[in-house]
Amino acid sequence: MMQPILKVNLSTAETSEYVIPEEWQRDYLGGASLAARLLYSSITPDLDPFSADAPLLFMNGPLTGTVGPTVGRFVVCGKSPLTGLWAESNCGGFWGPELRFAGYDGIWVTGRAERPVYLWLSGGRVEVRDATHMWGQDTYEVQESIKKELGVTGTRVAGIGPAGENGVLYAGIFCDHGRTAGRTGLGAVMGSKNLKAIAVKGSGKIPLADFETYNALRSNANRVLKNENASRMEHELGTAGIADYADYVGSMPKGYFRLGAIDDVDKVSGSTMAETILAGTSACHGCVIACGRVVDLGDGHKRKGPEYETIVGFGPNIIIRNLASITRLGEICDRAGMDIITASGTIGMALHLFDRGLISEKDTGGILLKWGDEALAAQLLHMTARREGFGALLAQGSRLLGRHFGAEEEAVQVNGLESAYHDPRGVSGMALVYATSPRGACHNQSDYFLVDFGQTEESIGLQFFDRQAGAEKSANVAIHQNWRTVYNSLVMCIFASVPPQTQVDLINAACGYDLTISEMMKIGERGWTIKRAINNRLGLTRANDKLPKAYLEPYQQGGAAGYVPPFAEMLEAYYEARGWDKVTGKPSKEKLLELGLEEIARDLWG
Repeated sequence: MMQPILKVNLSTAETSEYVIPEEWQRDYLGGASLAARLLYSSITPDLDPFSADAPLLFMNGPLTGTVGPTVGRFVVCGKSPLTGLWAESNCGGFWGPELRFAGYDGIWVTGRAERPVYLWLSGGRVEVRDATHMWGQDTYEVQESIKKELGVTGTRVAGIGPAGENGVLYAGIFCDHGRTAGRTGLGAVMGSKNLKAIAVKGSGKIPLADFETYNALRSNANRVLKNENASRMEHELGTAGIADYADYVGSMPKGYFRLGAIDDVDKVSGSTMAETILAGTSACHGCVIACGRVVDLGDGHKRKGPEYETIVGFGPNIIIRNLASITRLGEICDRAGMDIITASGTIGMALHLFDRGLISEKDTGGILLKWGDEALAAQLLHMTARREGFGALLAQGSRLLGRHFGAEEEAVQVNGLESAYHDPRGVSGMALVYATSPRGACHNQSDYFLVDFGQTEESIGLQFFDRQAGAEKSANVAIHQNWRTVYNSLVMCIFASVPPQTQVDLINAACGYDLTISEMMKIGERGWTIKRAINNRLGLTRANDKLPKAYLEPYQQGGAAGYVPPFAEMLEAYYEARGWDKVTGKPSKEKLLELGLEEIARDLWG
């Protein structure tokens, strides 16, 4: 039971409502999978992500805003300027639910405004308002400026910072307390449209097929989730609670993926944060986990604390061992509006190339690049957001930075997206996750490292294999990817250990369906497959399903020393499990027809 999508053409300031076909709602549920179906015909090889024709689609799921288990989320989708492939980015906070309260389940933006603008949705009205005076503001400032200008209590704002305005290829879209749709560069797409922000305020009720049943189910699901062991750890220690164990098993990279161990890495763990600078927690809409960190660095100002990716990216990745330094670098990224994983990965790449003599001070404008230097990292981040000097190269990401200096193979990325900080030499399932993800080296399409840590689910056939097992786990990875695709359709936070049967019950009560677990999993597979098909049409082949060089070279120290994943064998078995053509890398015609994707089958196979 989804509401209409608001369509906005910024070139003409025209708006309209799009009613989602009921068949598509059932086949894809919502979120990123439904967005992929809606945008399938729009995302073409010749589409420039920065053109006026490029779509930017904000989408909720059928559970968003219902106070169910961790469903206060939305996604943003389009074509990535960083990778040239399918783009999706997932965001928490309160903006997505507020959009549903305003009567819409999505906003589909095309066109380009003549000057900076923001959208204001409230009371069934849509306004395109001038934002010229806000251009240049950071992601926190613009939220406050719009709220003050509108004067409407409860307004929620999603916007971009200077990085999005300046076309940094990994600029994100930010809302609330530093929540971000960070990956794939859709903040730069928003900036290319001269769209500074979207403000929403709603007062309506979210449609549910069976409110009483749903309310009882979601209440029980939240009680169970709150007391689940992983939830309690995430509440007490944040997502960085896994840092100590990740270091122990060798899945936490250091020195830009070249060092298996460094001294004093325990100084930047979630437990150390809890014992030192932690001052409180924060939560997204209706979330019973509250994994967000609030920290006090002793300056009288409480601020957003770092999660795992930030702790590793601005910590061991560039050999910084100080939580206060990491926090400050993360805040620079958030305020400028940049994806922390790509920003920290690209700086790590620059340090690595400098070490190897492939970059000199002549290339950096006289800046000496050295490991473990907070001031240097801060300087590079500011230069990147402004595309100033050497920062203009950093603003393109590690792949293009490497290509510029004839060393693209040194970049730890897949198809242009920098790897998250879960090294497949320590948790081998991540090798397939990174190589086959529809948006590049992404952990949010499957956080399979948790399965390698021991989290299984019998009801969907998700088994445990040794963390450094090979091809025997390939089919298991595909199952987990399908399940996480359901999460990204609902839109549900992947940090929540919600059993599949509970998910099915919630979907059925909310939407009036009678799905089984196997049917829900088939929806996940369908969503995964249509994203693959989009990328195939954009030119992706089996040759793209590969790992960066660093992951195929063993560490000399640490918990993963001496091991590299047997990737060729794993990929072969994965293709078998997926039903993909081993020559072209496309889903087979038989698989597409099995999933009811006849139109896509014709496009890919004739």
